[in-house]
Amino acid sequence: MKDISWESYRIFLDVARQGGLTGAAQAIGLSPATVGRRVLQLEEAIGRALFLRSQTGYRLTGEGQALYERLLGMEAIARGVESWRQEGQGTSTVRVMAGTWVTWLVCENMSAICTGKDPFRLDLSVSERRATLTHREVDVGLRAVEPTEPALISRPAGDVAYAPYRRKNAGDALADRWLAVSEEDAVSAYLRWPHERTGNSVAVIVSRPRSLLDLVRSGAGQAVLPCFVGDLDPDLERAGEEIRELRHHQWIVANSEDRHRRDIRTVSDRLFRLLKSHGDLFAGKRPSRT
Repeated sequence: MKDISWESYRIFLDVARQGGLTGAAQAIGLSPATVGRRVLQLEEAIGRALFLRSQTGYRLTGEGQALYERLLGMEAIARGVESWRQEGQGTSTVRVMAGTWVTWLVCENMSAICTGKDPFRLDLSVSERRATLTHREVDVGLRAVEPTEPALISRPAGDVAYAPYRRKNAGDALADRWLAVSEEDAVSAYLRWPHERTGNSVAVIVSRPRSLLDLVRSGAGQAVLPCFVGDLDPDLERAGEEIRELRHHQWIVANSEDRHRRDIRTVSDRLFRLLKSHGDLFAGKRPSRT
């Protein structure tokens, strides 16, 4: 491999971001075995070990981190060129990264964000981790922390409240049966709360926050959910008051250099309107039942 292809570098970036072969393979659309082989080929071509491999995943070595930081700038340029090319053809892709529950809301209201008449495609990335936009990994992100990076612009989109929920009419039978994501996947404060506050009362652990809603509906236990999710579900009820310590602001974030791109501005504006239209629910004001 005299000349290393950009695709090889992109695979390396995905493995670094996902922390392993499985997540990278899902993001790329290749098999984990193929991804692993391509990483080995890249290491052989460069002559340096890029990852420390273990049963828990892949972690960058010092050389790998140095390569990763150099490639971020190249990736930003490549994506800018691709966006420019797509716009010239009358089509483009707007990449949005949001957490599990905002993505759920977007999917429930997709026609408010993207329609068949729009000249762009929407690419939704679901992650509980902070959206990184400085190097244009995504175009629009939802954050629970106001960005401080000078390259980013942000717009406040209201508060988000949380409360414990259980299946309606379950009573106190589920009081000692908490549902939670695994501790290693609990990257948000509301996901860590059951582990930190309920002691040994966690009865079921899952790897994805989305499964918490299904488990609560089934009567498996109670879980902490955003109020705009739990209060909208007619089969659920609050198992207690709002957990005030978990309340936080949210921001819609984009790269300042993209503020003139019509497709990104359109998606950002529509996302803002959707969140504001649900502002009372996000803030924990219960809807009236008819």
